[in-house]
Order: sequence, then C-alpha cells, then structure tokens
Amino acid sequence: MRRTFPSLAALVTLAVSSTACGTANNAAPVATPTVTVNVPVAPIGSPIEMSYRFVVAPTAPALSDDYQVFVHFLDTDGELMWTDDHQPPRPISQWKPGATIEYTRTMFIPKFPYVGETRVEIGLFSRTTGDRLPMTGDTLGQNSYRVARFEMALQSDNLFVVFRDGWYGAEAAGVGLGVEWQWSKKDATLTFANPERDVRLYLSVDQPSMPFPEPQKVEVRVGQAIVDTFNLAGGQSELRQIRVPGTQLGAGEIVEVTISVDKTFVPAEVPAVGGTDSRELGIRVFRAFVQPL
Repeated sequence: MRRTFPSLAALVTLAVSSTACGTANNAAPVATPTVTVNVPVAPIGSPIEMSYRFVVAPTAPALSDDYQVFVHFLDTDGELMWTDDHQPPRPISQWKPGATIEYTRTMFIPKFPYVGETRVEIGLFSRTTGDRLPMTGDTLGQNSYRVARFEMALQSDNLFVVFRDGWYGAEAAGVGLGVEWQWSKKDATLTFANPERDVRLYLSVDQPSMPFPEPQKVEVRVGQAIVDTFNLAGGQSELRQIRVPGTQLGAGEIVEVTISVDKTFVPAEVPAVGGTDSRELGIRVFRAFVQPL
C-alpha cells in the first residue's frame, strides 16, 4: 500500500479541536477581531491574502501556548467547507492587555465544489480541550465570530497551469476536503499560456518527511533562466511568490517552468519514513498559480 503523508500544516482541515463546541464560560472578552480579504471575488484555486487584526482587551487575562486561531469558511447555508486554523506569528501566550496584533496570511481557495458567497468566521480555541474564548464582535454562538465574506467563482482557465512531465499522480488528504498535492521527481515541468507580460508565480510546496541530513536545494527555472532558489528541510513548507518579467517568458505561446531538486529519496528505503512506497520523490507541490501583473 502506498504511504500517504500528513497534509501541509498551513492547510490543516476539519481539526477536531477547531470544531469542538466547548466555550470558556463566565469570562470577559479577551479581544476584538477583524479580518480583511484583499479581493471581493476569488476563483477556485487562486491565492487570497487575509489580514488579521486582534485588539486585546485591557483586562484580558494571561493565556497559554495551547490556544490557536480557528478560521472557518462556510457556504450560504452555514455549512463548513474548509478551515485555516493556525498559530499567529506572535503566539497567543505573548498577547498583552491593550496590544494590537496584526498579520497577513496568504492562502489558496481549495478545489471545493461550490460557487457563491463564502462567509468567514474566526475564534480562539484550546487545542487540548476545544474550549473557545469569548471575544467582542458579531457572534453566531459558541464564541464563533463572523468577520468577512467574499464570492467564490469558477476557476479561470486563461492561465491554467498544467503539471506536464516529471510528476506522480494527484493525491488528496480526504474526500471533499479540497487539499491535494503532487509529488515531483528530480525534475518536473509546469506549463501555462504566455500572457506576454509580467507575472507572479505562486508555488505552495513542502517536504513532509526528514530523509536527508541537510535540506534539499530547490531551483525554479523559466526556460533556461533561474528565477528562484530555496532550501527545503524535512517538515518545512514554503509559499514562494516569484515575479517573472514578461521578457523572460519568451516569444512562444506556451511558457515552461522547471522545478528541480538536488536530491530525491525513496520512502521504502528510509527507516524513519517506512512503508512500501518505492517511488523516487522530490518535493510535494500543493498549488501552482500564475497571476498576470
């Protein structure tokens, strides 16, 4: 049986702790949350930037490292579609009364079978007990707060990225969760239609295992030009945003992008990984998206 690896941490979905109904009773609000989405309409598969802001109450008590932010994305019927639960850059245990916590996260709209208004709800929860902390805002009950909305739209095929050569078949974290990835070989190519102008290439990748004593070196080329290089260690994930000038895309109708790694591994030959997977693997790619500028 082929061994499957855990999904990318930034894309953890439907965690038990984030959907638990426990609440912290008889407690004063600890913060006021707001969230801003950078686009009103987001096609399936596209990246969006979500800016978070928490104004900590002057009387907020000290909190533990156990607390995280849960983020739920719901359809118009209030049904949960996916989540983006996460630890803020400044851990909640370091939040001080009266402080303002601000940060931005880039995420991709999962391949979810839905088009229409998407509602965003957030809260603070304990990973151990599932208890949720009270905050100030538009609550829907159970200490979950409505903070934003946007329209999900059909995926545009104008710059549809094709996983061409050097890839294994698509794998998924579970039915209907919208979290998919493809393993690369040592060299793998992507193609898209040439827009004849500058673009931003988004690559969401990770290395879930720890097969090497040193990180992998990853190189991204457009044609023969190197446009990005980075290191990827076991357990590390990366969201690369690579700006490529239109002059580097060439004169052809199709642009070819090559992703190369300096070393590969076979899971069945790595005791720490185990299993019977005999494929020669490079890195996992969750999303490849091209945005014209």
